Amino acid sequence: MSRIGKNPVVIPAGVTVEVADNIITVKGKLGQLTQQYFDVTVTVEGDQVQVDRSSDHKDQRAKHGLYRSLINNMIIGVSEGFTKSLELIGVGYRASNQGQKLDLALGYSHNIVLEVAAEVKLETIAEKGKNPIIKLTSFDKQLLGQVAAKIRGFRKPEPYKGKGVKFVGEILRRKAGKSA
Repeated sequence: MSRIGKNPVVIPAGVTVEVADNIITVKGKLGQLTQQYFDVTVTVEGDQVQVDRSSDHKDQRAKHGLYRSLINNMIIGVSEGFTKSLELIGVGYRASNQGQKLDLALGYSHNIVLEVAAEVKLETIAEKGKNPIIKLTSFDKQLLGQVAAKIRGFRKPEPYKGKGVKFVGEILRRKAGKSA
């Protein structure tokens, strides 16, 4: 039995969960998310969501904990939301935004302009003497991670000086330079 899958998901106040035709819909103060599911049964009992499987088949065992985690992330997302922060490390690396357009100067011959999805709230923080920070907030954890990974992919941190775009709190593996 999946240890994660057998735990019920508690529904906080202000969040509604509906299950119909293998689609679960979660509505809250921050937005609405839907997820299709297969090979498991999802039941809403009072203020809890329970995910069960009918057999110990490999596919059902694999999806049991997965769907429970996805439902939990949906409920947390529409009630509290998720935040990711990225830090730009390097001389001349800058970030600014006009609405949902993110303008990045990452040492290339041109600036990178990225149109961020409407579900993701974008904020850039540039303080004197500190590295610029891009703060992303959304109720959709999957979309938030995808946008953050795309921004990080423009200039991944290199292992010698640590220059590039990294997550705040990310520990980079550093290498020693050439020995003379």
